[in-house]
Amino acid sequence: MAKNRIEEELIYDVFDTDMGWVAIVATDLGIVRASLPSNSPELALDHVQPEIVLAVHDPEAHVDSRALIIAYCAGEPIDLSDIPIDTRSATPFFRAAWDACRSIPAGETRSYGWLAEQAGNVKAARGAGQAMARNKLAMLVPCHRVISSSGALGGFGGAGLPLKSKLLAMEAER
Repeated sequence: MAKNRIEEELIYDVFDTDMGWVAIVATDLGIVRASLPSNSPELALDHVQPEIVLAVHDPEAHVDSRALIIAYCAGEPIDLSDIPIDTRSATPFFRAAWDACRSIPAGETRSYGWLAEQAGNVKAARGAGQAMARNKLAMLVPCHRVISSSGALGGFGGAGLPLKSKLLAMEAER
């Protein structure tokens, strides 16, 4: 019988990158939560709540994912969509929106309307916005690449527009 996520062991790691500290929480299937770069390991860990409470520290478990994130934050042309993610707890629409977001090439942007269409509901641009706002997989589901139909950057969670602009500029320069 398959284990549900509550019965599965959650593991985490927190590591330093050129952009700041990043924390990840994962199952055997992939990452379930990731922070954006933060000023300290404690702050990065705060951003992966509540999953971190149940997780065991295991820095060896996802070394490949950690290496890719570190390289990405160093400005290398890395495709983070190669990192496995575990989105089983999300709704089908959110999963579809996150999958569509992961297909946006680095350095490019798409609108919330485009994202909604790709997720299967052309009239759900606000729903696509909610999927991005509730994205627990920062950088792995690159919501910084999603902008309003007017071209405005829009929101970017607690990290704010400066980080969204920085990520887009870094990707465009590659």
